[in-house]
Amino acid sequence: MITEILAGFISGAVGAMGFGGGGVLILYLALYKDMPQLNAQGINLLFFIPTAITALIKHHKNNLIDKKMSLTFIIYGIIGVGIGYILINYLDEHLTRKIFSIALISVGIKSLIIKNKRKNSNNRE
Repeated sequence: MITEILAGFISGAVGAMGFGGGGVLILYLALYKDMPQLNAQGINLLFFIPTAITALIKHHKNNLIDKKMSLTFIIYGIIGVGIGYILINYLDEHLTRKIFSIALISVGIKSLIIKNKRKNSNNRE
């Protein structure tokens, strides 16, 4: 019970800081709880929906949403979900784990590189 609370807390804290707490939740469920990765990702999506709706309402009230750009992301997001749904029926879970791991590591490395570039450009000013 303590590990579940700790995993939820860390996932929420990391997500609130903008680092993608879902990655923590998926890793916890898949590695520690031996849950199939697809199930872990499904649970993560269920937890993401209320958070996303809350953030969307807050950002809309503060007039921080570019509606034209949002529509583009929504359309391509739906296309991506459709393609992913079709592909997932043909991919082995082991391969899915590898793809997810590579994607997670790639995003982390990209975030570090962008953060370092911003830090270096701010130091030059």
